[in-house]
Formats: sequence, C-alpha cells, structure tokens
Amino acid sequence: MAHINRRYIDKHWSVFIFRGLMAAVFGIITLFGAMTDFEIMISVVSIFLLIMGIVDSISALYASVKKHGWLNSVIDALIDIAAALSLLFFAKDNIVVGLVIIAAYTIASGLIDIFHGFLSTVDPTDRFIRVLTGMLGCVMGVVILNAGNFEMMTFLRFFGAYMLIVGVTSLIYGVHNRSQDIEDKTARKQVVRKKKTKKISKR
Repeated sequence: MAHINRRYIDKHWSVFIFRGLMAAVFGIITLFGAMTDFEIMISVVSIFLLIMGIVDSISALYASVKKHGWLNSVIDALIDIAAALSLLFFAKDNIVVGLVIIAAYTIASGLIDIFHGFLSTVDPTDRFIRVLTGMLGCVMGVVILNAGNFEMMTFLRFFGAYMLIVGVTSLIYGVHNRSQDIEDKTARKQVVRKKKTKKISKR
C-alpha cells in the first residue's frame, strides 16, 4: 500500500463533506428554485450562512480539543455568522445593502480559501482545490457586486452558482481526505500486525 504523509490529511474531512452537501443543495435551490420574493430569499441565505457558521463553530471546538486547525474553523465561523446577521438586520428591505453584503462575503470567503490553500494546506491536490475555489469566489464576488443592473434575483443566483461550486469542491476535498485517512489507518494496522507477527515468530 502506498505511503500517505499524515501531514497531508485534513482530519476535518467530515465537516467539509457536510458543508459541501449543504452548499450544493442551497446552490441548486437558489439557481433552479422558483422563489422570486427578495425578502424570503435573503432570509434563506441568512439561515443557510448561520447554519454554516454553527457547523464551523462546532468544528472549531472539536479541533481545539485536538489542538489541530481550530483557528481556520474559527475564521470561517466568524465570516459566516457575521454575514448571516448582517443580512438579517440590514438587508431585508434594501436590495443594494443585500448585494454589497453578499458580494463582500463571497470575496472574503474566496480570500480565506486562498489563504488556507497556500498557508495551511500541505497536500498539493487539496491546495489546488482551495486556491481554485478561492479565486472563483473573488471573481464571483466582483460579478455579484456589479450585478445591480440586472433583476433583483439575478445576483442571488450568481451567489447560488458560487455556493454550488463551493459545495462540489468541498465534497471533493472531503472525500479525498477521507480516502487518505482510511488508507493511512489501514497502513498503520498492517504495520502493527507485522510487528506482532515478528514478535510471535521470534518466540
């Protein structure tokens, strides 16, 4: 079995799979759903981001106990929760404010992904996924910010497209790390078995 560098494995792969599923479902609903009420859609986005923030907060608590990668989860949670609360309190009756908040969140998320990709991710595949997602987030944020000339729901659909991209890439990231984690555990079990076999044979 191929050797897996344990530094390459992100132990939070289950969080990425869960976030990926949520983001993908939300993206599909936003892109292809029949909702046309701006206030309802803003509420849906707020609730979605709040749930994402709660998931990241739980991940941060778990990671702090394990002393591994907790700061990344804290940053993600703060961005998600700040955007959710801003939308709930400031954007329900103002399309422009909603557009600016969502665009700012998308750009900030993109920059954070780029930051994580270059500074906190070791595996080349994971780094490529995070950086690519981050670059797309920055581009999509600028697109959303300049979508004011379209119909009021159009820029939310741009955000839905970004969330769909985040969902797919998060699932790929999570599944990739899960397979590495399983392979590493299997390899370690084989090493333990070999050591036990050698001890028995020596006796």
